[in-house]
Amino acid sequence: MKSITYRQNIEPADLGAILNIVQGSGFFSAAEVELACELATDRLEHGEQSSYQFLFAENDEQVVGYTCYGLVPATAGSYDLYWIAVSETRRGCGLGKILLQKTEELIVNAGGMQLYAETSSRSQYTSTQRFYENGGYILEAVLKDFYAQGDSKIIYSKVLK
Repeated sequence: MKSITYRQNIEPADLGAILNIVQGSGFFSAAEVELACELATDRLEHGEQSSYQFLFAENDEQVVGYTCYGLVPATAGSYDLYWIAVSETRRGCGLGKILLQKTEELIVNAGGMQLYAETSSRSQYTSTQRFYENGGYILEAVLKDFYAQGDSKIIYSKVLK
């Protein structure tokens, strides 16, 4: 097995990989899976004009994880992390942590100063919440019942150096 390689350019075949990764996670609704694919399609169709940027992790030329992020419009260096997902076979191996660190480095190199990440308050997202907290993110806000009754939006942030 080859080591993990990383790339930023998106390719048409990545749509299928993104679909498989987010569907296979068991975390995301059909609407969320569709949204993940829409962001990738936007980048494919608009290239550098798209506000969505990607980082892909590959093993043996197969995408095993990715992030999608972008500059928050009308800010001087605040970025949103739209997606971070790792294939089921790679979860728990530290790939998510590496992807997040590499994404943070790309943002810093682009002049970014702050990264925001959002997640759900549902119990299945407890590990996601810990993931951000272990990565140095601080809890900024909880928007009660944002997604649905009993499902709040949790917003984390990290000042990037």
